[in-house]
Amino acid sequence: MQSPKDCRAAVLALASLWIAGAAMAQDAKPVYRCPGPPVLYTDALSAQEAKDKGCRTIEGAPITIVQAPPRAKPPVAGNGASVPRGGDTKIDPASQRARDSDARRILADELRAEEERLAAMKAEFNNGEPERKGDERNFAKYQERVAEMRAAIQRKEADIVALRREMAKLPQ
Repeated sequence: MQSPKDCRAAVLALASLWIAGAAMAQDAKPVYRCPGPPVLYTDALSAQEAKDKGCRTIEGAPITIVQAPPRAKPPVAGNGASVPRGGDTKIDPASQRARDSDARRILADELRAEEERLAAMKAEFNNGEPERKGDERNFAKYQERVAEMRAAIQRKEADIVALRREMAKLPQ
């Protein structure tokens, strides 16, 4: 039989676990389901961005992870050697250079467009003091918009870093 002291310790441990779980549930970011081909599930949007894109939260909805089927073994030729699959064939170097060039051009165009969007966002942000809109009589509403703008700028900067990283992977 356990002593009352042990029971109290167990009850306190369970209570602290319950409180920690509740705190984690409050800190969890909402997951949004955004329409359009393809349907997008994300937690990287602010509430205002999700609203603008027509996304809706899927709070409380179970998230299902579907496991990919196992890969099929490559077919074996009559003498025991593997038959080359589509991905195992050699690509002509000139064709590969053309693909790399196209990929670099596409990424450069996208990078340029993202940098222009970032510059426009920073100009509107005005070093943390954007112009107040007519519907922002309440200072808290203004501060919320400033925080959303700051978060959007940080996401845009992360996107630019990712594009530069992808460009660095491509051969010159």
